[in-house]
Amino acid sequence: MENQTKVTEFILVGFPSHPGSQLLLSILSSTMYAVTVIGNACMIFIIRTDSKLHTPMYFFLENLSILDICYSSVITPKAALTFSLGKRIISYNDCASQMFFFSLFGTTEAFFLAVMAYDRFTAVCNPLLYKIIMNKRLCVFMVVGSYLSGCINCTIQTGFTFSLSFCGSKEINHFFCDVPAVMYTSCSDTLVNEIVMLALCGSIIVGTALVVFISYGYIIITIVRMPSAESRLKAFSTCSSHMLSVCLFFGTVFFMYAQPGATSSPNKSKAISILYTIVIPMLNPFIYTLRNKEVKESLKKKFKKKGVFFVPLLRMRMTTVSN
Repeated sequence: MENQTKVTEFILVGFPSHPGSQLLLSILSSTMYAVTVIGNACMIFIIRTDSKLHTPMYFFLENLSILDICYSSVITPKAALTFSLGKRIISYNDCASQMFFFSLFGTTEAFFLAVMAYDRFTAVCNPLLYKIIMNKRLCVFMVVGSYLSGCINCTIQTGFTFSLSFCGSKEINHFFCDVPAVMYTSCSDTLVNEIVMLALCGSIIVGTALVVFISYGYIIITIVRMPSAESRLKAFSTCSSHMLSVCLFFGTVFFMYAQPGATSSPNKSKAISILYTIVIPMLNPFIYTLRNKEVKESLKKKFKKKGVFFVPLLRMRMTTVSN
């Protein structure tokens, strides 16, 4: 058997198209990344500076915002460079690192959404025991547990994928080092890897989705049994933002990783990948802000405080100019 040359770099194919389209993709992805970072950073700032938002729900939301910044930062900057400057080459180690952290943050987000669903279940179905059940110790444990679960998954996924041989084409038919796309590039038999990916990702996605659906099943039953329309509306409004995020995230991720033949349609996968790597992290701050009364009230208070500060300052400047 001949010795195979060790691959030291890969070529990200991205979206082959006219240079003008590539520039447009770069501008769009860069803009969305900037909005993602600013939007999530603002959400973190609002939660940390408003004592009324120091509750378990907003503790998880703050951590989700931090996660979305990290999640998007692993993919979008490199993708923007790939689209605009044609810098499609990525080293073997950088590709492995990108896959590791992308899998880490993606898996952690799935567990975060399940944890947030349980938090809403406790708040709506057991309101009198909510503060006792969702104590600080349990909240921290759930966040740490989510990251540990993500770390286990990404270690297995990255380890299995980069144990394959890469001896033929170095082109990865994607705009980042996703597990199915890298597997598709290998010249080894990937059947075992595909089974591991399907079993591992499938169990994580189905398991976390079940927690979400069971929690919301009980929430819906509890809301329907509430005596007044006002109490039903209030209970539903605390869950609607999270429900929308869950539908967006799990819908795209299930299509990508929890079905057989995930590596067989790379072109379709690239389009879906844009949703959960770039679009969803950008949308989350708006979803939780525009549909959340407490966050909107906190924003109004902050703008009013700025107004109180700037009006006297403006008057002082006008007086100085007139003198």
